[in-house]
Amino acid sequence: MSNGRLANGALGPAPRLIMQGQQSWTDDLPVCHVSGVGLSTNQIYREDGNRREEHECEDRNFHFRHDSNCYLYGVFDGHNGSRVADFAAQRMPAELLLGQLQNKTTDAEINEALRQAFMAVENVYFESTDGLIAAKTMAQDELPAGISSYEACSQYPEVYNKLQQLEQQLQGGTTATLVLIYNNKLYVANVGDSRALLVKTAQDGVLTVMQLSNDHTIDDTVEQERLASLGLDVEKLKTLKTIGNSNCTRCIGDYHVKGGYRDIDYLSGAYKEPVIADPFVEGGFPVDDSCAFLIIMSDGLYHSLTEATHTDRVNADIAMMVATEFSMQTTLNGVAQAVVDKVVRIHHDTYMTGNPQQKHLCQKRDDITLLVRQFKYPLSTHSPTGLLNYHGSPTPLYQPQPRPPALHIPSHNASFSSSSGEGTTDSPKTPTNQYLTGPGSTNNSQYLHTESTMSGGRTQTSSSTEDSTQSSGEVRMFASRRQRESQMQLDEEGKIKPYVDFSEFYSAFDQMSEDQQATLLSDLRPRSMYDPIQEEGESLSMPEM
Repeated sequence: MSNGRLANGALGPAPRLIMQGQQSWTDDLPVCHVSGVGLSTNQIYREDGNRREEHECEDRNFHFRHDSNCYLYGVFDGHNGSRVADFAAQRMPAELLLGQLQNKTTDAEINEALRQAFMAVENVYFESTDGLIAAKTMAQDELPAGISSYEACSQYPEVYNKLQQLEQQLQGGTTATLVLIYNNKLYVANVGDSRALLVKTAQDGVLTVMQLSNDHTIDDTVEQERLASLGLDVEKLKTLKTIGNSNCTRCIGDYHVKGGYRDIDYLSGAYKEPVIADPFVEGGFPVDDSCAFLIIMSDGLYHSLTEATHTDRVNADIAMMVATEFSMQTTLNGVAQAVVDKVVRIHHDTYMTGNPQQKHLCQKRDDITLLVRQFKYPLSTHSPTGLLNYHGSPTPLYQPQPRPPALHIPSHNASFSSSSGEGTTDSPKTPTNQYLTGPGSTNNSQYLHTESTMSGGRTQTSSSTEDSTQSSGEVRMFASRRQRESQMQLDEEGKIKPYVDFSEFYSAFDQMSEDQQATLLSDLRPRSMYDPIQEEGESLSMPEM
C-alpha cells in the first residue's frame, strides 16, 4: 500500500484509517438522505428492571450517495471488539468509490468488483496485523514445546502476559453486508449473518419481502457441506454452535479461525482455513416503481424478535413493522428507530413477564442496527406526537392506529447463484417459507392465511384488502374536520343550522298534557350509573339535578 495503489486496483493515496471517535475520511462523503438508521446498544437485563451493557457497541454502518447514479450502504456487526468493524466500515468505501466502478457495465463486472472489495479489505487488514503475528510467534518460541497454559502462567509469567495481550489485539472480526445501487440496479454482497431485505409492492397491493443476502452460519446446509469437505466434524460444530468466538462461517478478520485455526482443537484437522471472507454476491436487481424500501439489519434485531416471540417469519414481521412506521413517522430515522425501539421493548418485556424458559432465553441481547432505504413507499405527513400537540383539545380524542399491511410468504422455489465467478462456494439462501398474517392482526378474514412448509425460495409476500398507504389518512382526519368547521354557514341569528329537523318532536311535545310533559322530561333527565355511597349521618335524599 505504500505505492499509493489501492488493493482493488484504483490509483491514488490510500485513506488513513482511524478508530471510532476520531475524524475519518468517510466523514466527507455525501450522506444518502433517502435512508435512515436506528440503533440500540447491547443489554444485560436485571430482575429489578435495570440493565447494563455487556461490552462496547460493536455495530457500524454507513449510507453514502456518491453521485446521482451510485449509492452505497453497509452494516457491520463486529465480535470480540469493534476494531475490525471500524476498519471495514472505513476501508470498504475506498475499495468501491475511488474509480473501481468506472467502465463497469455488466452485472458480472460489478459483482466481481464487490467480491474484490471484500477480499481487498480482508488482505489489507491482515497486512496491518503482520507485526502482531510476528511478535506472537516470537513469544511462543520462548516457551518450551508442549507446555500447558497453567505451567506457562506460573513459570513464565512475563511471556504469558505478553502472549495474552497479543491475543487480545489479534482477536475479533466482523460481518459485512453491502448494498450498492449503481445505474438504477441493486447489487448485494455479504459475509456473516447481517441481512439485506428488499420489499416490493405489486399492482394489487401485495408486499413482497425478499432476502437478498445469505446467512453464513453453522446452521446453513451449504456451509455445513463446505466445512465437511475440509475434514471437520460438522455435528460437533452444530453442537458447539460456534466456530471460535462467533457463529459465522464467513467474516472479515478473526485471525484465530483463519491463520491461527490450528491452535483450536476442533478446527485443527481442517486442511485449510475453515472461516473465509469470500462473499455471497448477487445482482443486479432493477430499481423500478415496484420497489418500496430496502432493509439492512444486524442479527441483533431479528434474533431479539425471534427470541421474544418465537416467530418463524421474522423477515416478514420486521418488514411489516417498517411498513407500519412509514405511515406514522415523518422521517426515515424515525421509522428505523421506532422499529428498533419496539423490538427492544418486546424483548425486555418478555424477560420481565415471561416464564423461566423465556427469561433464560431473553436475559440479554446483542447490539442492534437497522438501516432503511426508501424507494416508492411514502412517509406520513404528520408526526404522531406533533398531531396531538397541534390539535390540543380538552376533549379526549380517539386516534385509531393505522392498520399495517399483512404479509405472507408464498411457496416459491427460486434459484439464486453468485456472480462471484467460477469456483466460488457461494450458495443460495434456503429459509423456510410460509403464508402468514402480520403481528397484531385481529381480523384474519381480511388476509390470505394458508400455510406451507416448503423450503427453497427467499421471497416473502404480503396481501391485504386495504391499501397500506391509506392508513396514514386516519391521522389526518382531524385536520380535515377542522377545515370543514371553518367553512360552516350560519343562519340569520348567527347560529349553525341543525343537522336534524326536530319540528315533529316539538309539535308532538306541544300536544302533550302538562303531566305527560313532566313525565317525559323526568325520564330524559340524566341519572347516575351507580348508587351513591352513603356516609354515616348523610341524608338519603339526592339533590335535584
